[in-house]
Amino acid sequence: MLLLSYAFKKVVIDMYPNPLKQKLQNGALILGTAIPAPSSYITTVTCRTDIDFIWIDTEHSPYGTESLDAVPVLARQQGVAPMIRVAWNDPALIKKAFDIGAVAVMVPQISTAEEAARAVQYARYPPEGQRGVSPLWPLIAGEDWGHVIRTANAETVLVLQIESQQAYDNIDEIAKVPGIDVLFVGPMDLSASLGVLTQTGAPAVQEIMRDIGRRFQDSKIAIGTTLEDVSEIQEKIRWGYRFLNVGNPFGYGIQALRQHLTTLRTNPTGQQAA
Repeated sequence: MLLLSYAFKKVVIDMYPNPLKQKLQNGALILGTAIPAPSSYITTVTCRTDIDFIWIDTEHSPYGTESLDAVPVLARQQGVAPMIRVAWNDPALIKKAFDIGAVAVMVPQISTAEEAARAVQYARYPPEGQRGVSPLWPLIAGEDWGHVIRTANAETVLVLQIESQQAYDNIDEIAKVPGIDVLFVGPMDLSASLGVLTQTGAPAVQEIMRDIGRRFQDSKIAIGTTLEDVSEIQEKIRWGYRFLNVGNPFGYGIQALRQHLTTLRTNPTGQQAA
């Protein structure tokens, strides 16, 4: 009972503020992964894999914040930062994502400094921004509601996606906007913008990705992206990226299952041929 009590207290102490912001400011390598659905079970077991953040997508997935329930709080309770990608640069969507418990919010399709400035305004409480005040997650988590509100701007992480030729052309001006923590290159949409749809390994895509990493290698803004192959992730780290989404557990699990089934169908008994 004493051990359980100690473990519970430790979780509560570590839950707020989440250390993601501090890790970014310290220049640390940040690694996360995406969950395929807002499930408490999937969230819990995924958060036990030594990740820094868990990516919850409400842009391309068929659900919104109303489907997340306490999933972001479950991540927070294990010291993992829930990152919610909203569907658009919309103040209502960004506000609701933070209110349900996001430490980081990812905003897609940022192409100009003006769009970036709006996202910053939507993500922060006054006087730094114009986010409305009434978060739900502290009530679910048992945190001090007033304290969370007063200190939220210091914990908030804003991730802006760079996903087009226009965004790349404007990236230096975008980066000058105060309040951006991560510029996250979206390889798939970037490939579409460059006329090589789905060809994320195309030279045009890779040249832009490499240049962005080089430009911001010594910047306070972290550069991020998402990949599945470990060798490709290591390459991007060499290029200066330090906020990486490492595939998703469902995708990796399917790959492993296919490999096991191939092995079992090819050699069911595991015996070596004579």
